[in-house]
Amino acid sequence: MSIKKRGELRGCIGTFVPSRANLAEEIIVNAISSSTKDPRFAPVEASELDELEYSVDVLTQPEPVRSVDQLDPKKYGVIVECGFRRGLLLPDLEGVDTVDEQIEICRAKAGISAEEPINLHRFEVKRYR
Repeated sequence: MSIKKRGELRGCIGTFVPSRANLAEEIIVNAISSSTKDPRFAPVEASELDELEYSVDVLTQPEPVRSVDQLDPKKYGVIVECGFRRGLLLPDLEGVDTVDEQIEICRAKAGISAEEPINLHRFEVKRYR
């Protein structure tokens, strides 16, 4: 679930493995978390509601990738794993134009150094606004 205010990110929290009984519950929990628990932002206030735009991204089942040649930053999101650490990046993000950029951002999110071996997964997204 992503929240934007005047085109700028205002909150974004989600899950890529189901954690609720159904998609509707998943969306509700992530919407509340995006608006109140994203550590990068103060909680959304009632006075902001008229200025906010919302989008929900539903991810396909992640599939293993054998080679970076199977990735495309415009079409596929990527998950980078090393042990129990994971970083995820959605596809088609402004300013992320290469697979190397995707992987670098995911490594940073997960605290995985450039020297550590990784497993890659890709997924597609259906965006609802």
